[in-house]
Amino acid sequence: MVRKLNTREKRVLLLGAVSAVVIFVFTYGSKGYDHWSRARATLAAAKRKISEVETDKSRQAVLAVMVPVCETPQVEDKQKFLFRDTLHGQLKKAGIKTELLQFLPVRKPRGLSYKVLKIKCKGKCKLDQLLDLLANLKENPYLVGVEELRIQCDMKEPPEKRKDKEIEIDLTVSTFVR
Repeated sequence: MVRKLNTREKRVLLLGAVSAVVIFVFTYGSKGYDHWSRARATLAAAKRKISEVETDKSRQAVLAVMVPVCETPQVEDKQKFLFRDTLHGQLKKAGIKTELLQFLPVRKPRGLSYKVLKIKCKGKCKLDQLLDLLANLKENPYLVGVEELRIQCDMKEPPEKRKDKEIEIDLTVSTFVR
């Protein structure tokens, strides 16, 4: 049997609900407000930094040099040759003598919409030539990453004499293809 509430009981129920809401707001609202004010302060600081960079032309130039240039991946047949030619030019520029560049099988990792093409090369060079190549690889607009780099030198010679000797390298680099 359902009984109807009289006006006094309705007022008590309404007062209890309002009290519960007020207690909840004061208990958890102050923490939320603190978090919100910190977030607003962090956002304001980030906006100030961005506006400073936007107005400072010399800073923009430095940032533009630091960010690598990227090209949109092409279909596999086209990207393969673009990447190979650019990499071959970089190897030649660094003075690294390599054997033929070898394409590894194209595979599509889980979660990516593009396939990954890898090129493996073996060669001989001096250590400073290898370091020049690694420093200039970021200029390759098709490069995604260096997958593997193995360096092998003659360990029988003392370290002083090894400086100017040639080392053997195995380098595997990758790019994205459609």
